[in-house]
Parts: sequence; C-alpha cells; structure tokens
Amino acid sequence: MKKALFFLFFSVSISGFSQTYFTRTGTTDFKASVTAFEPVEATNKSTTVILKTTTGDLAAQLFMTAFQFRVALMQEHFNENYMDSNRHPKAVFRGKLADFNFTEVSIQKEYNLSGTLTIRGVKKEINTTATVTLDGDKIILSSKFTVAPQDFDIAIPKIVRKKIAENIHITLNYELVEKK
Repeated sequence: MKKALFFLFFSVSISGFSQTYFTRTGTTDFKASVTAFEPVEATNKSTTVILKTTTGDLAAQLFMTAFQFRVALMQEHFNENYMDSNRHPKAVFRGKLADFNFTEVSIQKEYNLSGTLTIRGVKKEINTTATVTLDGDKIILSSKFTVAPQDFDIAIPKIVRKKIAENIHITLNYELVEKK
C-alpha cells in the first residue's frame, strides 16, 4: 500500500512539473513591402502554438488562407499564385527555446530560438531570438526573423518582382495560457 501511495504521489508530482502552455489565437504578421509600391503585408490571428515549459519545445501551425490582407486581390494572389494554399494549406514550425528555464523567467527574458519552418512542403532551418514575458498566468512570446521567397520555392513573376521585397519580415506575437 505504501508503494502504491508513493508511486501515485510521485506520478502526480511529475505531471505537476510538466506544464504545457498554448494558444489558438496567436498573431503572425509578415511584410514583403518595397518602398514606393502598395504595402504587401498580412496578419494571421489564428496561429496555434504549444510550448512545453519543462523542455522549451515549441510547435506552431497556421493555415495560409487565414492571412488577412488589406487588399482582397492580394489575398487571392497570395493563396492561389504564390502559396498554392489548396495543395499546401498550412505552415508549421517545430523548434526549441535554448536553455529555457521557466523558473528563471521573472518578468522578461530573451532566448535563442531554433527550429524548422515548413512552408509549401519545403523545410528551412530558422535561428533567431525570442522574448518571453510572464504576464500573470500567461506567457507572452514574441520574435522576428526574415526569410526569402526562394527559400520555399516561391516563384515571383517578373512583372511584379520589383513590387515584392527580396526578404520577408515575419513577426510572431503569442499569448499562451496553461493547458489544463
């Protein structure tokens, strides 16, 4: 009986330390604008993100069609001509916050974030930094990095090549809550 109680207590203790935080309303923005032309930018407010606080493992997924553009025609071209969203409906990131220690995050701390970003079935290694902030019972994670369309085999037609930046700036803002 004592062994059973010890095992039960040990199991409950370990699961108490295994915290997972998540969101389904994370915000992912991108900007591919060139000065003197109409801004090429969009926001996706339905990124799903999971963070394991015991390991720093991070996974994110978003649907390409959820990006909202200011101009409807841009959104149509983005999904049909560039992203081929019917064949490749989502983007996925799997990575890790290096040396992440949940107990050391007091108010705000910066971590190295590395992992694999998959868009249109093409994988690219990403290395950047992420800022993690505690806000009550929430974790706020933000990061910025740059990719190029050719990294993901995205062909930009010659007729619009000068209107789209060579590098696309991606900004992540995720407010995560503990998964219970």
